[in-house]
Amino acid sequence: MKRILVPTDFSEKAEYALKVAAQLARSNDGEIIILHMLELPHQGSDAVGNGSTIPEIMFFKNKALEKLDNLMESDYLQGLNVSRSIQFEKAFEGILGVSKTNHVDFIVMGSNGSSGLREMFIGSNTEKVVRSSDVPVLVIKNEILNFNAGNFVFASDFSPKIKKPFLKIKKFADFFNAHIHFVTINTVNSFNPTHVIEKIFNEFIAEFDIKNYSTHIYNDSNIERGILNFAASVNADVIGMCTHGRTGLSHLFNGSISEDLVNHTYKPVLTLKI
Repeated sequence: MKRILVPTDFSEKAEYALKVAAQLARSNDGEIIILHMLELPHQGSDAVGNGSTIPEIMFFKNKALEKLDNLMESDYLQGLNVSRSIQFEKAFEGILGVSKTNHVDFIVMGSNGSSGLREMFIGSNTEKVVRSSDVPVLVIKNEILNFNAGNFVFASDFSPKIKKPFLKIKKFADFFNAHIHFVTINTVNSFNPTHVIEKIFNEFIAEFDIKNYSTHIYNDSNIERGILNFAASVNADVIGMCTHGRTGLSHLFNGSISEDLVNHTYKPVLTLKI
């Protein structure tokens, strides 16, 4: 969490994310990059070459810079190393591009969530970043004056492919000296006996130096609901998950539990692509 990227559309939810990023940077001697993606209409971007829309483009750029400058004057950012960036690109591609170009190691984003047809066919930029980012993404839904991840739920099937991304998630949990609740969800369609799950837990945890943890088997009607209900039962500060990063038809038919959680929970969600 030394270089934190915070995309903003100047909404209330985006500022909630920036406030959390400020807390993380302040306690970790980190820096923040505030990014605004200025998406231009197709007809405008097509006409840039002949100069017919350059005054309009500059107007919107200058207004965005003014908003960014005002945002950087916020009290909660004082004393921090904060820079700003504007990119003329679609939000999803631009966020990932800036993340890689600037060697960002953490992304904090706000999200409104979505539902119904909007969720299925459009989705949100936050969901797409969650699905595709190579660095951890922390999604914030509400204003959190004193962010803490001391009570941390990590939900998984604990298969071998989870071990590598979990190292980065563990680093985040260690920073807060968190108690990690390792939980797997048993459903009718995906059921394992207790002794099988306990063996999986033991083999997974043995790979890491973890002392402050507990293991849980939670039964529910589906995995997403099980994670939400379990997190509520232990009053979790943050829910952590790994995502498969599926795209296209694979994503449409298989979905993504982490994206569903981003949409449907108001707790902070930390994700990392497998």
